[in-house]
Amino acid sequence: MALATIFEKIVGTEANVAFQAYDGSKAGPDGSDLSIEVKSPIAVAYLAQAPGELGLARAYISGHIDVHGDMYALLDRMWNITTNDLTTQEKIAAVRALGVKPLLMRVPPPPQEMRQSALAKLGSRHAKQRDAEAIHHHYDVSNRFYEWVLGPSMAYTCAVFPSEESTLEEAQYAKFDLVARKLDLKPGMRLLDVGCGWGGMVMHAAKHYGVKALGVTLSRQQAEWAQKAIADAGLQDLAEVRFMDYRDVKESNFDAVSSIGLTEHIGKANVPSYFEFLYGKLKPGGRILNHCITRPTGKEKTFNKGGFINRYVFPDGELESVGWLVRQMEDTGFEIRHEENLREHYAKTLRHWCDNLDANWSDAVEEVGMGTARVWALYMAGCIVGFERNKVQLHQVLGVKLDKNGRSGVPLRPSLDWP
Repeated sequence: MALATIFEKIVGTEANVAFQAYDGSKAGPDGSDLSIEVKSPIAVAYLAQAPGELGLARAYISGHIDVHGDMYALLDRMWNITTNDLTTQEKIAAVRALGVKPLLMRVPPPPQEMRQSALAKLGSRHAKQRDAEAIHHHYDVSNRFYEWVLGPSMAYTCAVFPSEESTLEEAQYAKFDLVARKLDLKPGMRLLDVGCGWGGMVMHAAKHYGVKALGVTLSRQQAEWAQKAIADAGLQDLAEVRFMDYRDVKESNFDAVSSIGLTEHIGKANVPSYFEFLYGKLKPGGRILNHCITRPTGKEKTFNKGGFINRYVFPDGELESVGWLVRQMEDTGFEIRHEENLREHYAKTLRHWCDNLDANWSDAVEEVGMGTARVWALYMAGCIVGFERNKVQLHQVLGVKLDKNGRSGVPLRPSLDWP
């Protein structure tokens, strides 16, 4: 069995993907807009070590597999691939065709992969030092790289598109403004933004609502970039971003808390204490807006130790269902006042990021290297497929800390354009 034929059987003949391999074999339809080129036996070795998505990712990131055509279109066609679809006879034939050498070849993962042994030395999952290293791995790539991918807003979270024609910048502004309005921000209030990234929400609240806003992030590069942006905007009297763990914030009595894209990094075991900590930071009547990626149900695995995302993108990331998260908020004492799913908005956001990366590909490769650029191309295109096919969702949940008499302070009908 020729090597290209093996790949075609794994992907499926209905995918309309062409294949070519280093052994000279070809498979798939002629003239396909998508093709996969297997360039060396090392690609086969990666697949032998880790059959499925992780092995394919390693081979692509290291340059031993090339993709010709649109990455999103390829992943959309291959979204449910598995070697389990091969019969026993086909697997035996594949081994014979490949020979023993590629299957026994031990090749190290690409350097972009977070080694599990390195994380283990920093403590159990979500210990402070280990969380700091996980955040450093993902966010301290290069501020310049993120500027090319994210655009001027430097917002690395799901945008909210007022219309199909809205630009990414318009949609990111709309997201921050939606959060501000849900929190009912007013001049003179105090906002705590945990996991604040490059300070987008902090600056929006200060500039447009006159709020004194504190943001915290575990990424030193993010904090330094944000503090400079705050100074350049003349907002230093109202806005501040600190390089620190949210658990080390000493101030309290905030009017509002925003958590935009942090809960995914907390870990299931720590979610109750996470909400308890934020509950303790709020005044009675204060509001919390939790914005995070979730699983569509409570039946899926929350943590995939051997998955591509965990190894290359978000080490130790865990995703829960929105129902489970709401229960934790309620059990902490929050009253839930509003919830919405922005799943389709995240797919659109990711499309814009992919387009930005494509437009700046040469500069991005020069800045961070081909391997890291490929990690991002693969990760973002794959996430589009995930959100479109309801493998993951994005939810905003608004809660309020009631006063001692059970009053919320929320008007009967909020004067807000909520869907």
